Amino acid sequence: MSAPIPAILLVGFGKMGAAMLAGWRERGLAAAVAVDPALPAAPGPEVTVVANAGGIPAGFVPHAVVLAVKPQSAAEVLPHYARFAPGAVFLSIMAGRTIAGLQGLLGPQTAIVRAMPNTPAAVRQGITVACPGPGVTGAQRALCDQLLAAIGAVAWVEDEALIDPVTAVSGGGPAYVFLLAELLERAAVEQGIPADLARLLARQTVAGSGALLAASPEDAAALRRAVTSPRGTTERALAVLMEDAAWPALISRAIAAATLRSRELAG
Repeated sequence: MSAPIPAILLVGFGKMGAAMLAGWRERGLAAAVAVDPALPAAPGPEVTVVANAGGIPAGFVPHAVVLAVKPQSAAEVLPHYARFAPGAVFLSIMAGRTIAGLQGLLGPQTAIVRAMPNTPAAVRQGITVACPGPGVTGAQRALCDQLLAAIGAVAWVEDEALIDPVTAVSGGGPAYVFLLAELLERAAVEQGIPADLARLLARQTVAGSGALLAASPEDAAALRRAVTSPRGTTERALAVLMEDAAWPALISRAIAAATLRSRELAG
């Protein structure tokens, strides 16, 4: 059984923040304060929800401050939490916001881990890539790993520049998969399949294929080839999707565009 999770301050109680908090509670959360101006209902007795930094109970000492607010709000919001920097590690899941930029708002000695999770965290099937900033101790890194592991797999990189393409690939990746399901459903209806059956076919095909990919030791290309009979229907469809100007080029362009946008958010 994993060690209980110590006191956490969660700044931002949106969908990702709520997913993380739910994962921590499942693993045994000592106490948490969640900050959100909308004041959602507290999910349990160990969680106190406040509207802003001024509402944090006196004497509450977090081991980690998790920054889950929109990156555009960072300059306005983050300085209110600088007082926790001497003792806590700051775990940021804000897209585009660099470690140096966060230290500019929180103080140059602040221990910061920058991470990018994705929305399958809601069902504890996420993937998060994290990067430790200067001064992060082994214990602080281990705590952040524990927090992130509560919502799925965790990988670490030492080169912070990799977080931008990670954001493009896995941070936004669920949206690309959902788009695939949406387009499969639409195409099925165009071919005369009833709408309710079209939705079932699209959703279960995407979900089942993902489960097979996760369970298989083979890479994605090998699994694709296994479905593709020579001169069959799948081969005919893939001939369209794999044209030079189709999926190979479009996916590369999409990931490059998202990576650029992540870097723009740093400014």
